[in-house]
Amino acid sequence: QVQLEESGGGLVHAGGSLTLSCAASGSRFSFDAMAWYRQAHGKERELVARITSGGSTNYADSVKGRFTISRGNAKNTVLLQMNSLKVDDTAVYYCNAGLAVNVEGAWREHWGQGTQVTVSS
Repeated sequence: QVQLEESGGGLVHAGGSLTLSCAASGSRFSFDAMAWYRQAHGKERELVARITSGGSTNYADSVKGRFTISRGNAKNTVLLQMNSLKVDDTAVYYCNAGLAVNVEGAWREHWGQGTQVTVSS
């Protein structure tokens, strides 16, 4: 029922910038947290950046100072501005949206299908 629609991936030279966008639809509630993950070829999926409904953010050490996650203007949207891109940033980027379902900490999450980001040297 919940759908996450991603856009903004593509090809860019090292040092360039891209902005990814994710819009989640089909939920009656605002998500408690939204995040971007990525998975490079042959590697495990890793958290890139996360933002909570309260505006708290955290980033992978490898992207701190270069990437910025923010809430979009529309409900349940999130952006990832990526600057000073490196070849090592090449990966499939996945949008993630989570909702806390009770006070005990149970968590329900949804995933986008992924968008390819390729950084060339």
